[in-house]
Amino acid sequence: MIAALIRWSVANRVLVVIAAMIVAAVGVYSVKQTPVDALPDLSDVQVIIKTTFPGHAPQVVEDQVTYPLTTAMLSVPKAVTVRGYSFFGDSYVYVIFEDGTDLYWARSRVLEYLNQVAASLPDDATPSLGPDATGVGWVFQFALVDRTGQHDLAELRSLQDWFLKYELQTVPGVAEVATIGGMVRQYQVVVDPDKLRAFGVTLAELKNAIRNGNTESGGSVIEMGEAEYMVRSTGYLEGIADIEAIPLGVNEQGTPLVLSDVADVRIGPQMRRGIADLDGEGEVVGAVVIMRWGENASATISAVKARLAELEKSLPDGVEIVTTYDRSELIQRSVATLTSTLIKEFVVVGLVCALFLFHLRSSAVIILSLPLGILVAFIVMRAQGINANIMSLGGIAIAIGAMVDSAIVMIENVHKHIEREALTEENRWRVIGDAAAEVGPPLFFSLLIITLSFIPVFTLEAQEGRLFAPLAFTKTYAMAAAAILSITLVPVLMGYFIRGKVIRERKNPVNRVLIAAYRPVINAVIKSPRATLVVAAVLLASITWPASQLGSEFMPPLDEGDLMYMPTTYPGVSIDKAREILQHTDKMIKQVPEVKQVFGKIGRAETATDPAPLTMIETVIQLRPRDEWRAGMTPEKLRAELDRAVQYTGLTNAWVMPIKTRIDMLATGIKTPVGIKVAGPDLKVVESIGRQLEDILESVPGTTSVYSERVAGGRYVDVDIDRERASRFGLNIADVQDIIRSAVGGMNVTQTVEGLERYPVNVRYPQRVRDSVQQLRLLPIVTPNGARIALADVADVRVVDGPPVIKSENARPNGWTYVDIADRDLGSYVAEAQRIVADSIELPTGYSLAWSGQYEYMVRARDRLAVVAPITLAVILLLLFINFGRLAEVAIVMGTLPLALVGGFWLLYLLGYELSVAVGVGFIALAGVSVEIGVIMLVYLNQSLARRAVTAKQDVEKAVIDGALLRIRPVIMTVAATIGGLLPIMFSSGTGSEVMRRIAAPMVGGMVSATILTLIVVPALFLLWQQRFVKR
Repeated sequence: MIAALIRWSVANRVLVVIAAMIVAAVGVYSVKQTPVDALPDLSDVQVIIKTTFPGHAPQVVEDQVTYPLTTAMLSVPKAVTVRGYSFFGDSYVYVIFEDGTDLYWARSRVLEYLNQVAASLPDDATPSLGPDATGVGWVFQFALVDRTGQHDLAELRSLQDWFLKYELQTVPGVAEVATIGGMVRQYQVVVDPDKLRAFGVTLAELKNAIRNGNTESGGSVIEMGEAEYMVRSTGYLEGIADIEAIPLGVNEQGTPLVLSDVADVRIGPQMRRGIADLDGEGEVVGAVVIMRWGENASATISAVKARLAELEKSLPDGVEIVTTYDRSELIQRSVATLTSTLIKEFVVVGLVCALFLFHLRSSAVIILSLPLGILVAFIVMRAQGINANIMSLGGIAIAIGAMVDSAIVMIENVHKHIEREALTEENRWRVIGDAAAEVGPPLFFSLLIITLSFIPVFTLEAQEGRLFAPLAFTKTYAMAAAAILSITLVPVLMGYFIRGKVIRERKNPVNRVLIAAYRPVINAVIKSPRATLVVAAVLLASITWPASQLGSEFMPPLDEGDLMYMPTTYPGVSIDKAREILQHTDKMIKQVPEVKQVFGKIGRAETATDPAPLTMIETVIQLRPRDEWRAGMTPEKLRAELDRAVQYTGLTNAWVMPIKTRIDMLATGIKTPVGIKVAGPDLKVVESIGRQLEDILESVPGTTSVYSERVAGGRYVDVDIDRERASRFGLNIADVQDIIRSAVGGMNVTQTVEGLERYPVNVRYPQRVRDSVQQLRLLPIVTPNGARIALADVADVRVVDGPPVIKSENARPNGWTYVDIADRDLGSYVAEAQRIVADSIELPTGYSLAWSGQYEYMVRARDRLAVVAPITLAVILLLLFINFGRLAEVAIVMGTLPLALVGGFWLLYLLGYELSVAVGVGFIALAGVSVEIGVIMLVYLNQSLARRAVTAKQDVEKAVIDGALLRIRPVIMTVAATIGGLLPIMFSSGTGSEVMRRIAAPMVGGMVSATILTLIVVPALFLLWQQRFVKR
């Protein structure tokens, strides 16, 4: 069938060329339209429910909001994990779905279940879905700065919240614009409890009066003079004067009582849970632009920057926009790295072809067919919605060498036919068709094997699956395109381009050198085939040493160009202390010469995608270009210097990559390579287990830092209401709690309407009556029957310990331990740590340990590949059997697989690489290309044998020598093209090169060993097999 297709293509060559031109045009269009990003979207399909429950402690938020929501979400279809966070005043619930779930389907399912449980939530708890964005969505950040001092933080925050935010949210691709830091302007009604008591006004009456004094309404229409007039009554609060004039009633003498008689109204900052700092010079107002799921990151960032450039003209004098994080720079570096690598590969492959063939026209066949195969890959990429990133482009990069193999062998076979029969206009297309049909079928099957050898990569799940799926898709598409082109377009191009003088194989200097070098080797193989196989077996056994010395990791570190400082602090820090810590650490970081800019954030941004407590610092560090670094400075040395520069009591330093860490935190909650999640009903017991883990893991070799969350280490002032004492004064629990919530905590009762801006109006008691436990006990309360009592009359007030933040997974309270490691591979470290922990800790009933972080991904990928790899080998065996039809030949070809492992493992060992998913992908790719070498060698041996009348063993020996020796050129050419295509990757540097080198290394090493051993093992096996059929 394949031969018939080749002959059809040659006969209908004009149609084939036209079709190729159409494909090329569509491909060029697809390249221009393909979305561009730095990394694939590695985050899970997740829907976030953010619930605001102002003024309430984490335990109250957990009991009344988070726990009801998490238990309800456990029943959502396809949900695999439900993770809850209870902070002061906020609840976050992350519903993580199975791979492949459509995000908008998931959002609609979560909304259904949220509607069912919403009625059971407290009245002032307002749940809402987070943006339709993912963990990779933080693509751009900026800060509003006024270096002239004309505008305070409240004014800058108003500019961001009511001007820039809404303008940027109209930009295509933007899901949300979240504000970081600054101060929200708040009208604070500071009530004097003594005056309330004197005028006999309760706090509830005062709050109702404020709400009733802030409204507008319509009165339908009236007709006057044949015209219709709409009736409107005004009444919105627009400033301090309006609030002070709110009526509370009249006294006994009939004098009106207004709010200013019992309270002071002032403007102040609203309570905040996030601070932003720039370069350690002081607070600024920051913002993060969050990209919508599935959008083009590069286009979105460009549109945001263009919009900001327009909006900057409308800002007040002195206010400027400073970019603090820009993903597009990483995207440009990533694409530039891969683009330059692809160009180098084109050049290398072209030079290999020209060098071996000594015929530029023949090289043109390869140079023309190769880009077309790549364009086909882009066509399918765009149709499937895969964006161009370091992984998808990397798939094309590692395929380039193998894509030209079939064309090389076909061209070489045409040259061989030309030596026997000179080309004329009459016989040109017949000779071309015969030569292509002769080797076309096995070549097509070998390319098909390379294509199908990537099946295991498609089965990877979760983060590792999302990382390598684009690479697997693009490599598969490129190889499939090459397979189809090899039996359609390549024969046609050969007919058009192979003209003029073709140097005979014997006169080709490269070929003569190869034959001279290989002749003594093949003679030795023919003389002692069994000894040859013994030597090959010894070499194969040598891989036990490097294999035993290699460690394991999930993924090599990916250099994003920028760094993020993410230390761990102890709980219970105040907002003022948090600001001090942030500013000091930013100053320390900025002193390092390689640092260009420092943008620090402590606490959380105003978005559901940022569940950060006030103890979490996330400082984005922009580094200068590498050519401006000091001589000898490397990323590793820079981290070490930053670690020495930032020394702050109570902080455990961590230097991480922004994108990868944010994805990991949203996926597992763990920001370090290894994490341990302790689950159980009592947080005090969970904390004690965490402390034990700290002590145990510190002694494990390779541990650089270990920190267990103090899940019960917060500070609470408990007001324990005595129901019996409260009932004597006509008060129930809700009455007392209302006073505590509003008078002590402060309650937003309404908001002013000032044009397009809205600001909250807050009611609370003065600080002097609530700044200590003793003052809280004396807090004055006016009862419904007019009695004046203190809080201590109806409640006990005391200081206790409690949870600062409550985390849960699948409705089980959790405490997490973060472990950083260095100078040791991840796999062996976790294996030893698990053994030591299992021997040292006896868990109480109802408590469990779960190892998480990158280790979780590594184990899952290893288990999946262990199952799927044998299935792939079975598929390869089946395809080989379909092609050759005999099990013996299939076994000979499959012998190249273990031989390829020898060079792969030794090169990994020499380069100091660990075993990782990237290395595993490299070995999977090696399986396909190494089998191809065996297929080509076996095809030539069979051809040589078929041309001879075999009557004696000497005939078989001569056939093997001719088949191996005289066709050494195409074998070495295909290997040289494959390795030459990979060498630019091996020597590349820049963003993404760390992962690509790990994929290319086993392929390069394996191809070298597979080629050397195939040149001796396959002829030896073939000789022994064929001599069995000859009697003498």
